[in-house]
Amino acid sequence: MSPRRSRNSRHNSSHAGRSKSAPLEPGRLAQGEGIALRSYDVGALPLVNQVLDRMDLEGVLTKYLPPDDPRTELPTVQVLLVMVRNLLLSREPIYGVGEWAARFAPDLFNLWEDEVKLLSDDRVGRGMGRAHPGVTPTLVLHLMQGVANTFRIRLDQFNNDSTSLSFYGAYAKAAKEGERFGRPTPAITWGHSKDHRPDLKQLLYTLTISDDGGVPVCFTTSSGNVADDTTHIATWEFVCELTGRCDFLYVADCKLASKENLGHIAARGGRFVTVLPRSRKEDGPFRARLREGLEATTWQSIYDVTNEDGLLLDRLSTFVEESLTSDGHRLLWYHSTRKASIDAETRSRRIQRALVELQDLRGRLSGPRTRLRQRSKVEQAVEQILSQREVADFLRVQVVEQEEAQYRQATPGRPNDQTQYVKQTRHRYAISWEWDQAALSAAEREDGVFPLLTNDRALTAEQVLRAYKSQPLIEKRFSQFKTDFAVAPVYLQDVGRICGLLAVYFFALVAQTLLERELRQAMAAAGIKSLPLYPEGRPCARPTAHRLIELFEPVQRHVLQIGDGEPHVMVTELTPVQRQVVSLLGLDPNSYGY
Repeated sequence: MSPRRSRNSRHNSSHAGRSKSAPLEPGRLAQGEGIALRSYDVGALPLVNQVLDRMDLEGVLTKYLPPDDPRTELPTVQVLLVMVRNLLLSREPIYGVGEWAARFAPDLFNLWEDEVKLLSDDRVGRGMGRAHPGVTPTLVLHLMQGVANTFRIRLDQFNNDSTSLSFYGAYAKAAKEGERFGRPTPAITWGHSKDHRPDLKQLLYTLTISDDGGVPVCFTTSSGNVADDTTHIATWEFVCELTGRCDFLYVADCKLASKENLGHIAARGGRFVTVLPRSRKEDGPFRARLREGLEATTWQSIYDVTNEDGLLLDRLSTFVEESLTSDGHRLLWYHSTRKASIDAETRSRRIQRALVELQDLRGRLSGPRTRLRQRSKVEQAVEQILSQREVADFLRVQVVEQEEAQYRQATPGRPNDQTQYVKQTRHRYAISWEWDQAALSAAEREDGVFPLLTNDRALTAEQVLRAYKSQPLIEKRFSQFKTDFAVAPVYLQDVGRICGLLAVYFFALVAQTLLERELRQAMAAAGIKSLPLYPEGRPCARPTAHRLIELFEPVQRHVLQIGDGEPHVMVTELTPVQRQVVSLLGLDPNSYGY
């Protein structure tokens, strides 16, 4: 905590008891003759503040951010910390941060009451801009080293992935890479959209998390047209600095599996697990053998996944014969019954959509005003459907040329028995299709099969698979990033402020993950399998930060001033489950909110 402030000195009051009254409008001042009552929101801020204090986020930001101008009325560090809390608790837009903060007791933000009034959208925006030159890899490294030590996070395995952040608008000033305050800025431009929005410009956001609790440890923001495979070496080097060693397990998707990336990691004593891309030459021969049906008895079961009732959800198997790639890395093939079912459903859905589109094309071709009167255009339309739906191997489509005859009068005038007619012909096209049953049967033999690549000779086939199976955890972090925090769309125009905002989102994601991890670990240590956090007191085995924030939302602080006497402070009485959560997180329920 900064020495210029002390939360404990914000109000001089006695704990006069707890109020069970209905919550008043936050920030409301009720006055009477010699009596004044002020009500503030408290919510889950004490829980969030405890995590932020243990992270020492304020101290790290103060150390590494550029010094503020002496004329600055509100330090940039405090603005950023308010934004982190806002993202965790409410996710108000920048222009609403000041109004939102005014609902809470100022000392919960480590601010004076007059300072809360300074949180205008312009000042918050400038704070985002100042964050960009200060939030460097060095800052993130120092912060996460402290977090790992304080929260005792295991640093044995890391998972990496990326997502695209969409932007609505032209962003002409950010169309090219540039520089702000001496630091490079990425280009907001078109690229491969992971959100399936090729019509929108984007940035590439890369995240790396620890396997222990899924805690984010680093992030990068790159131009929207940057390929994923170019980001791995820098990320891996950062994690080496974070851990002080290179023998951790680095797990990522198939973009990691370039010869440059794998060679860099292996040459420095690193370990990796990744997916073998379909483009690698080692992929084709094995799939060809599967399509021929030669390997039906060579799979060995590893483990089963069941639900609480013992119902089988997935059965994982491995091909008994391992092989090596041209680089000398281990190549292991796996089969999942659940993935096989998903693959079959996906293929069936693609085929059904292709059939609907082919039927529509057939109707257009038979219409009197069709514009598809050339064979090349018809074949192009068919090819587009088959390639877009990825069913070219299963459907055989024939384009049939037909002659259409029309008769017109040879001379103008009213037709009679002597009228001569001239036959005119033009070409029309129709399509027909049939199934390729052999190709369908061959594709079914590949369902549920996937290859993993590793250079660790000591890991068993099951350990390699379980390491890769932790990869969906990072998808959960991206889901929180885009849904809980609503990171997109981004309406800021200055690319420096956008980069600063994305850094704040990273801090909020770290704090949220740590809050969940601390509560779940405390539950496990106390032998508590679940907490009644869901409506109607239904059990929750893995509490989320979002649910905790909802649970504590009704908690308020009321400050009663009678004449010139000492103010009386009353906090909403905590429910039994609220008191249990507060105790599990190491706080005193009797002083919560004061």
